[in-house]
Amino acid sequence: MSDDPRRLIDDAPMSRFQVVAVALTIALNALDGFDVLSISFASPGIAREWGIDRAALGIVLSMELIGMAVGSVLIGGVADRIGRRPTILGCLAAMGVGMLLCTTAHDVVTLCVYRVATGLGIGGMLAATNAMTAEYSSARRRSLCISLMAIGYPLGAVVGGSIAAMLLRHHDWRAVFLFGGCVSLALIPLILWRLPESIAFLIQKRPARALERVNAILKRMGHAAAAALPAATREEARRGTADIFSPALRALTIALTLAYFLHVATFYFILKWVPKIVSDMGFEPSSAAGVLVWANVGGAAGGALFGLAAGRIGLRPLTIGVLLASAALVTAFGTLGAEGGLARLGLIAAVAGMCTNAGIVGLYALVARGFPTHVRATGTGFVIGVGRGGSALSPILAGYLFNAGLPLGAVATVMAAGSLLAAGALLARGLRAHQLSPSR
Repeated sequence: MSDDPRRLIDDAPMSRFQVVAVALTIALNALDGFDVLSISFASPGIAREWGIDRAALGIVLSMELIGMAVGSVLIGGVADRIGRRPTILGCLAAMGVGMLLCTTAHDVVTLCVYRVATGLGIGGMLAATNAMTAEYSSARRRSLCISLMAIGYPLGAVVGGSIAAMLLRHHDWRAVFLFGGCVSLALIPLILWRLPESIAFLIQKRPARALERVNAILKRMGHAAAAALPAATREEARRGTADIFSPALRALTIALTLAYFLHVATFYFILKWVPKIVSDMGFEPSSAAGVLVWANVGGAAGGALFGLAAGRIGLRPLTIGVLLASAALVTAFGTLGAEGGLARLGLIAAVAGMCTNAGIVGLYALVARGFPTHVRATGTGFVIGVGRGGSALSPILAGYLFNAGLPLGAVATVMAAGSLLAAGALLARGLRAHQLSPSR
């Protein structure tokens, strides 16, 4: 048996405690999925009540994405310094308060400020949960666990979207934010109870009582206590944010950041504009929310299938394949969806969602495998934070293209190009295969 608890976690079958920990990260990412898309569910009601055009609505739809980009970069580094668990708790508080404040907004500017604040919490949350999932899962199940964590996002949108559709039948758009805020705050005591700090972080940073805390977690996993912490390298202890641009990691950081930036531009076009597009076709807001739910049902299925297939096909080629499929299907949504009824729209949205979310799952898994423990949250935060610049630009760009008079098919084709270019970024010559070996 290894003297290093991290090797024990890598090699031993996953305990019930670890399964619960991963399940909680899935729930946290599901909450992220609902909180991000809450503005999409609410957007038809906001546009109708305040009389704003598509260009202005595109800006509103992007505000929490800007907050998410900043939060991912800044708070990802915080998670590598103070821990994954306190970061998650702080992000939950920010998300809950931000969502509740949105219910008090009476103009576009105020709502934008509250959505940026909410986005800060959402961005930091994903960086911390991606690291926590990787560090609580075994080496054999790591890609599957990260895939399951990632599909929490569309699952949250499916469940939350179904609830939002029900709320919108009887209440105005503010009810969507009220629901999200209450659920965010309700998760805080559950995390305090069932999700301790990761052993990898405790060994890496060695805070007060680190050995005692590690042994308490090992006991909950059903393992024997460690006599001492494994020797730490001074190199790891002093390295930080700058290390993601060291010669060993620079190509990986640039390629993954560029790929994520480009793909999320496509991904968020579907997620942010579907309700408004469907509503403008003459369907009720609740029906428009239903189409977005189907897009996320497809996303959940795509993420699960990706996780099962990754071990057989290979993570990098599979990710490139689904990115190419994503580009084709988002184009199809724009060119074919406009010609059919609600059922056809839902079907095409579901298949497009399957491929776009599978691409997101693949990129998350590549990030978790590529970055070592001491910069895992930092690397995740940087890739997702800078990459989410693409998600922030996506609704704005689509809004201006619509306002310029372009038809849905043309707009969808332009926005689908992001996934195509993302596949090219992963084929970059400087991205070496050994950088994507199982996580260290």
